[in-house]
Amino acid sequence: MHFATSLVHTQHLPLHHLPLPLSLHSLLSLYSLNLFYSFSLSKSQSCWPSLSHTRRQKTMNPSAEFVEQGMSPQNVKRASCMSVITLAYQSLGVVYGDLSTSPLYVYKTTFSGKLSLHEDDEEIYGVLSFIFWTFTLIALVKYIFFVMSADDNGEGGTFALYSLLCRHAKLSILPNQQATDEKLSTYATEASADTWQSSALKSFFEKHPRFHKVLLIFVLLGTCMAIGDGVLTPAISVLSAVSGVKVKITGLHENYVVIISCVILVGLFSLQHHGTNRVAFMFAPIVTAWLLCISSIGIYNIFRWNQHVFCAISPIYMLKFLKNTGTEGWVSLGGVVLSITGVETMFADLGHFSSSSIKVAFTFVVYPCLILAYMGEAAFLSKHHEDIQRSFYKAIPESVFWPVFIVATFAAVVGSQAVISATFSMISQCCALNCFPRVKIVHTSSKIYGQIYIPEVNWMLMCLCLAVTIGLRDTNMMGHAYGLAVTTVMFVTTCLMALVMIIVWKKKILTAVAFLLFFGSIELLYISASVYKVPEGGWIPLVLSLIFMAVMYLWNYGTMKKHQFDVENKVSMNRIVSLGPSLGMVRVPGIGLVYSNLAIGVPAVFGHFVTNLPAFHQVLVFVCVKSVQVPRVSENERLLISRVGPKEYGMFRCIVRYGYKDLQQENYDFENRLVSGIVQFVETEEESASKLTSESFREFESTAFKGFVDSDHPYTSSSHKEKNGAVYM
Repeated sequence: MHFATSLVHTQHLPLHHLPLPLSLHSLLSLYSLNLFYSFSLSKSQSCWPSLSHTRRQKTMNPSAEFVEQGMSPQNVKRASCMSVITLAYQSLGVVYGDLSTSPLYVYKTTFSGKLSLHEDDEEIYGVLSFIFWTFTLIALVKYIFFVMSADDNGEGGTFALYSLLCRHAKLSILPNQQATDEKLSTYATEASADTWQSSALKSFFEKHPRFHKVLLIFVLLGTCMAIGDGVLTPAISVLSAVSGVKVKITGLHENYVVIISCVILVGLFSLQHHGTNRVAFMFAPIVTAWLLCISSIGIYNIFRWNQHVFCAISPIYMLKFLKNTGTEGWVSLGGVVLSITGVETMFADLGHFSSSSIKVAFTFVVYPCLILAYMGEAAFLSKHHEDIQRSFYKAIPESVFWPVFIVATFAAVVGSQAVISATFSMISQCCALNCFPRVKIVHTSSKIYGQIYIPEVNWMLMCLCLAVTIGLRDTNMMGHAYGLAVTTVMFVTTCLMALVMIIVWKKKILTAVAFLLFFGSIELLYISASVYKVPEGGWIPLVLSLIFMAVMYLWNYGTMKKHQFDVENKVSMNRIVSLGPSLGMVRVPGIGLVYSNLAIGVPAVFGHFVTNLPAFHQVLVFVCVKSVQVPRVSENERLLISRVGPKEYGMFRCIVRYGYKDLQQENYDFENRLVSGIVQFVETEEESASKLTSESFREFESTAFKGFVDSDHPYTSSSHKEKNGAVYM
């Protein structure tokens, strides 16, 4: 939202930068352009994204450009398959870095506390069974087969689900919403008829507007917990990877491990402003090498130590585990859930890749590699109960320990980088939805879409990561905190998916309830186990989420109140008209841009300008930058231009629309595009007026002539027709 102030900034636009043609009399003064700004607290909102909508669509559908080139269907299919495989390989480094490093700490965290007293084979098989079925049901079934289908114009994440619900059930609380927004190409909703269940649910939300705010708070809760992941993931991943050095250097003090981890974290956050485009090409090879390492070691351990570990796939071992361990077993499930940390990233990063590529990468690479890794570690533990707290590194063969250790450290850094980048993206989306204070957003790549850097957020995350690393020093306590954050985000997604099934997909309510009960019950089981660990580290994500929730809610509340005040105090059009075309001031050549929060009406701040300024520009444009409930707005749909008041007043309104994933880049091309839009609007207006006048004349002439011939008037000569036509005109 823009807060208009009295700050004046004048800037000269070079003549060769102006749009052509400028032959219209009303815009001749633009050659001596002096831009007047009534700036907001953040000028970054008046900028343009670095990538066009068309280019993004080609990224989402790589085979489209092959079709445009006239390739045969067989070659198109082959090229499409190759592009899916290429994207699947690239997604390994961006999407699965966090998920693939989970084996570093899952067993260690699960068997911490009193469960370490139950280290029999049946307990180890029970934990493996829980890991297998949790990984299969949540990651594979829920996300791959259900959640990945709920994309918003190719975009994923919590805000994508919320956006779908807002458009289909009119739940948006964003200010300045207009009927014209529904004509956006990315706004389109399904034309299928509502079921009685979807109609009833929509009616419920219409009758109870307060639930609009409740839904937003619920979405923000999931977002805040995901931001908590951005704090915990780098800390636990790096510390777990570095702590492996103690397996070989047994006398190394824990303080040195913490110091090394902190140095890596400081280096990681210090390099964020450079962006990842220079090293991103290494992410996929690193994660691929890591997955191949842990899966190969898993196969090695299975055949060397215990081939009967495959029996743990049976759900019976889960029941035996809970029966034998009781409360301790239930509490330990907070460690099991760490095996699926990062699955939410699959959905959140949907916009950077295609759904097919992410599914292929997970199903054929990530899933089997991680299952083999967990099975191999369980096989090793079944013969080495005493090594439970160093099980991952102890299970590595001596000859390959140091290479695997190095790859593990790099993989931890890659996984941390992915989560940090995702946190920047979430903060940017919150800003677009008026739920977070305006922050400086730096675009670190001119070629790769979506790579951004937020200095304030970066240093805040670094301080929090260092505080967690130094304060806890123990990956077990970090795991307890991590588990609560992860399960909360997943439960929020499950609830939103149930609403999407009813309102968007028009499914029967029983289908949505079955989905909610099945997956929600699994996630609530893990949440209950994680809540039990609140005193032992679980309080960290709760405190972080409460702080971010308070900031987001208060900012949104203040934004809505500010908009309400602007609406109630806008200048009446009668007052503007009463001032005359000169507006009571000297009109000088040029164009003035007045930023406003209003999409309708004249802002109150303009009344102060009229009262206090002796002169104003000949052409005046009220600019309103607003967010709409879509992921992105294409360039040709971004501007809405209209007149304000009579034509001779020279006043226009320009509404600039951005989606919640649009990146607003600070460059001076904005003024050129805006002026070009106004020129095009005036030209179209004059052409329409000229065409209307011409058509009206022909229609009137035809009507007049017909009336003259059909009458009883004795004169029918052409001269009389012209005379009578002139009279009618």
